[in-house]
Amino acid sequence: MEMPLGAPECPTSTLLDDEQQCHGCDTGRALAARDLVCRDFRDALGSFATGVTVLTALAPDGSMLGVTISSFNAVSLEPPLILWSLSRSSPRLDAFRRASQYAVNVLAADQQWISDCFANRDKTSCFDVVASSQGLAGVPLINGCAAWFECANEAQYPGGDHLVFIGRVRRFARGEASEPLIFHGGGYRQLSRSAK
Repeated sequence: MEMPLGAPECPTSTLLDDEQQCHGCDTGRALAARDLVCRDFRDALGSFATGVTVLTALAPDGSMLGVTISSFNAVSLEPPLILWSLSRSSPRLDAFRRASQYAVNVLAADQQWISDCFANRDKTSCFDVVASSQGLAGVPLINGCAAWFECANEAQYPGGDHLVFIGRVRRFARGEASEPLIFHGGGYRQLSRSAK
């Protein structure tokens, strides 16, 4: 692997041969790139702090569904577009793929339990315990969030082991929560205000 001039070598980087297996990650498979080990790659990605969101939609049968996502990001102001991604192995993938509308619920600092609920693949319905209201097209909006983005399902693109969704924002709002829920280094974090 070539390094740019003056760049220090990373002491924890690991090179994989094309046939070598990665035994330290969830899948035990080597990544396609020879210089990446999947567990190490995930840990390095975890160095980037993100907000925590729950994506909500209606399933084809009209039932409410949701999934915790930290891959939410802005794409464009004109037109107003956002993106997020979902694992191709998610049991909710087909329902989100087929949904014409969905909502991005940006969780507040006191909503960690909601993130945990929707992150659990075995949970049948978090909506039994999570308060929500109806948004556009009946899509549930979780109460008490820092912000909401109600989107049309604009486009979907393959992205390796994930499917990337582009949403066109039809309506948005900010909540009264002053602090967002943050995820960094494999755990939830709180923002600290710097002195002015």
